[in-house]
Amino acid sequence: MIHAAAASPALSNDKQARIGARRKVRVPGRLTWRDSSGTLRFVSVMTSDVSDLDAFVECQVPASIPLYRLVHFQIERGALGSDQLPASLRNGKVLSAVYRVGAYRASTGTPHGYALRLLVDPTQSMKAATATLVVAN
Repeated sequence: MIHAAAASPALSNDKQARIGARRKVRVPGRLTWRDSSGTLRFVSVMTSDVSDLDAFVECQVPASIPLYRLVHFQIERGALGSDQLPASLRNGKVLSAVYRVGAYRASTGTPHGYALRLLVDPTQSMKAATATLVVAN
């Protein structure tokens, strides 16, 4: 007799807690990375949402970036003044890892977007957030 393992509905319905609060922010940016042959690649992207440690970006043109690839993510100069962006993204390039690949487009066979984990020290981002809250008398 074969028994199939059943997933517990209580565990499968629970949403995982996010590390930081996500904000819907649409600003242009750029990803740069090296492919398997060492060639420097780049693509223009538009952020969909960001948090202090994560960002989801949508590619403007077809690009194929492998899962877990290290990339440099930066916001375009004109959008750096947005107060919706975390401090780490306002300071220039941020080393990031592709940790989720979005749905594939049928027309091109490439992903529509990528979820990035910003490789910044979480304690530094917390210090930056609390530093803006400090008020001198």
